[in-house]
Amino acid sequence: MSLWQKGLKELSDLVKSKEVKPSEIISSFAERTEQVEPKIQSYVSNLMEQALEKAKEKDEQLAGLDNIPDLFGLPIAIKDNINVFGTKTTCSSKMLENYESIYDATVIKKLNQQEYIITGKTNLDEFAMGSSTENSAFFVTKNPWDLDRVPGGSSGGSAAAVGAGIVPASLGSDTGGSIRQPASFCGVVGLKPTYGRVSRYGLVAFASSLDQIGPITRTVEDSALLMNVIAGKDEKDSTSADVPVPDFTQKLNQDIKGLKIGLPKEYFIEELDETVKQQIMETVKQLEKEGAEIQEISLPYTQYAIETYYIIAPSEASSNLARFDGVRYGHRASEYKDLEEMYSKTRDEGFGAEVKRRIMLGTYALSSGYYDAYYLKAQKVRTLIYNDFMNAYKDVDVIISPTTPDVAFKIGEKVSDPIQMYLSDIFTVSANMATIPAISVPCGFKDGLPIGLQIMGKPFDEPTILQVANHVEKLADVYKRFPEL
Repeated sequence: MSLWQKGLKELSDLVKSKEVKPSEIISSFAERTEQVEPKIQSYVSNLMEQALEKAKEKDEQLAGLDNIPDLFGLPIAIKDNINVFGTKTTCSSKMLENYESIYDATVIKKLNQQEYIITGKTNLDEFAMGSSTENSAFFVTKNPWDLDRVPGGSSGGSAAAVGAGIVPASLGSDTGGSIRQPASFCGVVGLKPTYGRVSRYGLVAFASSLDQIGPITRTVEDSALLMNVIAGKDEKDSTSADVPVPDFTQKLNQDIKGLKIGLPKEYFIEELDETVKQQIMETVKQLEKEGAEIQEISLPYTQYAIETYYIIAPSEASSNLARFDGVRYGHRASEYKDLEEMYSKTRDEGFGAEVKRRIMLGTYALSSGYYDAYYLKAQKVRTLIYNDFMNAYKDVDVIISPTTPDVAFKIGEKVSDPIQMYLSDIFTVSANMATIPAISVPCGFKDGLPIGLQIMGKPFDEPTILQVANHVEKLADVYKRFPEL
């Protein structure tokens, strides 16, 4: 097995035992990147050359180290809406095409303390708005399992890079499913932590009450390993939660006997593909054989999740994106008569169609005379969705559902129909609105394309959903397979 086929934990063990040097690991992924990246196009900024130089420095340091950090010399890709000092942070938008970060996000500072090596900044839907990475201002990333299909979004580049074996792990951001949905499409593990568990400082904001940074990895254990590094209270993020950070790997191999799993009837709807449904239910039966207790539950306000999300998220986006006006940084129109025209031309040239659509939706929902009818009402429904989950968790430990209604769709299939595109997130948005942790783990295939199973947990109970996900992973054995590229 080549080094590029190994996960973070395996690579970490090899480095700690000094059996393998960081330069050997980075070289293996560099070769894989050279082979498949032109087909996938996962990177906006390919930083592999500087990664190879950094790895040589790590080789020299390794010889004299006794206490080696978990991520020492290991390659990780970063979604291009997370600030990394000295690199471009474009958000895959013309608005920030030439913007270079002047500081590190908190998650990057934490990774730096572990002596990781960045291999690139990954492609995304512009400003994280989309479900297919087709809204990138630069190019469309391809699904490694079928180059005619989307990798999902908005963290499509991050998921495709891990799925293709270009990198063992990456960071993404999740506002309504943007880690879990592409993880499902690309056959990898994607974890959205509890809101506040991971600092958002240095993440370019889309919807501030929904955004969360999280890991995309080959295995569940690798996600737990990354969470051990990036989780924790941050004084620079006022929404960061001051709660104890557990060892996320501790419960992974505990048995699930007596664990109560809820199946929400509202998630097994007509629109759910039959093969996807069968695969999810087969996995649930296997978990039951291992001792888990399965029961049907109801989350009645789930039916309003998409509508509620597409009022709240665009409203917050319209506020957050007001800062991109051509005055302080980013794109500025070259020809204009006055300040007002400079604003309007800059934003017209800098933003793509989907971003403009969401800014207009959000501005309308927040405008005088409509705030109470739309935004305020949506916030009230959000509370009802949250209450649904909290009531369910009185009877169950975790909730299992499909991650997406179907496997990855073809490039261009839903571009002309925004509503159909939005429905790609129908099973994922509720976890963001309820602020709970959720993970997507591969559980099988349909016509050679990966199927994702979603596990949602109680607030700050990532260890339990990781525990269940680890059992699903071992049952499915998908992580050992790589796409033929």
